[in-house]
Amino acid sequence: MHPGSEAHRPSDASGRGHQPVGAPARGIRVLVVDDDCGTRATLSDVLSRAGYEVAALESGEEALKQLHDDGFEVVLLQLELPRMSGMSVLSALPSLHTDARFITMTAFGSVESAVQAMRLGAYDYIRKPLDVDELLHLVRRAAEDVTLRRELAELKRITPPDRLRDLLGRSTAMHRLFRVIERVAPTRATVLIMGETGTGKELVAHALHDLSSRSRRSFVPVACSALPDTLLEAELFGFMKGSFTGALENRPGLIEQAAGGTLFLDEVSTLSEDLQVKLLRVIQDRKVQRVGGRSLQLVDFRLVAATNTDLLDLVRAGRFREDLFYRLNVFPIRVPPLRERRDDIPLLAAHFRKRFAEEQGVDVPEIPTPLLARMKDYPWPGNVRELEGFIERAVILAAAGEPLHFDLITDEGADTTARLLLESASSERWTMDELEREYILSVLEETRGRKSEAVKILGISRRTLYRKLARYREEGFVTADVGEG
Repeated sequence: MHPGSEAHRPSDASGRGHQPVGAPARGIRVLVVDDDCGTRATLSDVLSRAGYEVAALESGEEALKQLHDDGFEVVLLQLELPRMSGMSVLSALPSLHTDARFITMTAFGSVESAVQAMRLGAYDYIRKPLDVDELLHLVRRAAEDVTLRRELAELKRITPPDRLRDLLGRSTAMHRLFRVIERVAPTRATVLIMGETGTGKELVAHALHDLSSRSRRSFVPVACSALPDTLLEAELFGFMKGSFTGALENRPGLIEQAAGGTLFLDEVSTLSEDLQVKLLRVIQDRKVQRVGGRSLQLVDFRLVAATNTDLLDLVRAGRFREDLFYRLNVFPIRVPPLRERRDDIPLLAAHFRKRFAEEQGVDVPEIPTPLLARMKDYPWPGNVRELEGFIERAVILAAAGEPLHFDLITDEGADTTARLLLESASSERWTMDELEREYILSVLEETRGRKSEAVKILGISRRTLYRKLARYREEGFVTADVGEG
């Protein structure tokens, strides 16, 4: 910190089962720039109690020096400063290379001055006298925005899109996956990709193809479970004219189309026994015979297969050929489910938010910190595909003015949030007080902090709710702004 700054570092608060509602990410730094000593002291106290690290300065000149020497996520900047105004500070930002978000404060500002400040790079503005709830909301949004931008920049650095396509992640599990892909991709080895539905097995297959010497030739995907046996056989191996009704011409199959490239067999576990035998012969001889044909066509292709079922279990059950299994399992790759890489959820959510917002032609909706915490706690049985669908719905609802709720619904139609609370309570042996606290906070989250709505759902008085929130705040489970107002 700058020697002349007023610094506040919050004490750590943690609790089981629930992150503080509205709490910022740990280590978020806020710089307050205001020539009024009382305002600096008040803002420093409010922000530090909300969990931020705060420095306070009285002039624009000091602010520029501090921003040059030290990193901040959010800057609260008074526009009416002596000597060097807030507008002058904003004008000097391009030379500082800072990615901090600036929220301007003014006692006399007009809409025109706010627009001018935002043109110079300000994130938002607030008028004095300051409303504490509004201020904390703006700071939280600005902190989430800069943190998200930094995470996306780091993500681009870690996983260059031209090398690993849309495989996003910086978790340990994903780094391990990236290393394995890069190691086996340049070889000719047959690869078996294993993973639950929705984990991105086809993306892994694409990456294997893109990083290989075959990348200039075709990548041919085959959905083995999507076609009946007779049609799948014709699609895979091709056919000769007149070999069956509707065969009006000679046609090469998908295996031949993959010559020089990669053949990707998705859900290979669904192949019938007859097709397993024919596929085994093709793998062994690298020759294919069209349906109704007599000659064998030599084909050079790289085989990548995928399954969401344990093939070894199917072998033991007599439902999958053992010899074919070992032919496919030359180099196995396991794609981790989303619950094993929860730290990647914010990055994936940001990627999908941006993509769907561009597709819908709307502004990118923010995901409140409490909602993001719930998303990281959810097990995502449908994995990345389920997360993608959830974000698409959220963007559509946000475009229509609907608030973002964690409204995932299971196949049985039960409310997932309530089910997760009960599952956590059972597995972690919560007390009744803990279960009550979690339910109250989840209702407040769903009502976006509107306590009048929350008390109706909870069936308690407003006074009781305030008393409980005051206790939760003292225990460190919520921030100050949740229990007030």
